[in-house]
Amino acid sequence: RKSRGVEELIPIWLHEAASRYNSQSLENRDAYAAVLLMPIQNLATILDWTFQSLPDEILVGMDPDNNRPNPKEVVEAYSGADKETGLFAGQGYLLGKPHLVNRGDSFEVHHVPEEWMDGLFSTDRGSRGSRFTHWLHTHPNAPAIPSGADADASQWTEGTDMILGIRFSPEGYLPWFDDVDGVRRPLRDLDDSGALGRAKTGHLIHGLDLICFHRTGLGVNLVITDARGHAIE
Repeated sequence: RKSRGVEELIPIWLHEAASRYNSQSLENRDAYAAVLLMPIQNLATILDWTFQSLPDEILVGMDPDNNRPNPKEVVEAYSGADKETGLFAGQGYLLGKPHLVNRGDSFEVHHVPEEWMDGLFSTDRGSRGSRFTHWLHTHPNAPAIPSGADADASQWTEGTDMILGIRFSPEGYLPWFDDVDGVRRPLRDLDDSGALGRAKTGHLIHGLDLICFHRTGLGVNLVITDARGHAIE
C-alpha cells in the first residue's frame, strides 16, 4: 500500500499508526509551542535502521528541506493557540532525508559522533557537534521521554530533538523501563501479549513511542506527512 504522495512503499501498519498519531497531535495541539512535519518515508527509514540495530541505540541527523516549505494549512491546523514563530532553526520546512550518524558503541560513523562515543568535539561544539539541524535518537526498551542527559545534549541542537522509544523482547540486559515522569506519545502501543512483528535481529516489537521537543523544554507537535507535507489521515 502506498501513502498519498509517497513514492516508496509504506507498510500498512505504519500508515495506520501515523493516522492515529496525527489525530492525537491535532486533538492536543494547544499543548505545543510549534509544529514540525516529518515525511512518513523518513520515519519508515528510521524504523528500519532501528529494527536492524536492536538492542543498540542509534542516532539520526536531519536537516530541513529548504526546497519544500510546510503547507501553511497543515501548520495552521496543528498549531496551538500560543504558537511561537522562529523558535528553532528549520521551522517552517519539512524534514529532509535522515542520516544514520551512529549506533551503540560503534566507531564506524558517517559524521561526527555524539559525546557518548568519544567526546572529541564536546568542548568546542557541544555533545552533538556537527552540521545537522535536527536529531533523533532511540530509547531501547524505554519510553520516549527525555532523560537528564538528553536535555543536556539538546542545548547544542539548533532545531529540535526527537526520541523514538521501542519496547521489545527478549529484553536481555535492557528490561522494559517505564518508571519515568512525562507524557508518552504512543506511535504504536500494544499490550504485553501482543507484538507488532519481528525485527531482523529476532526481537519481537511490542510498542513504539515518538516525541519531539525544543532545548527550552517546550514540546513540538510532530506531524507525520506524505512527501508533499500533507498530514497522513
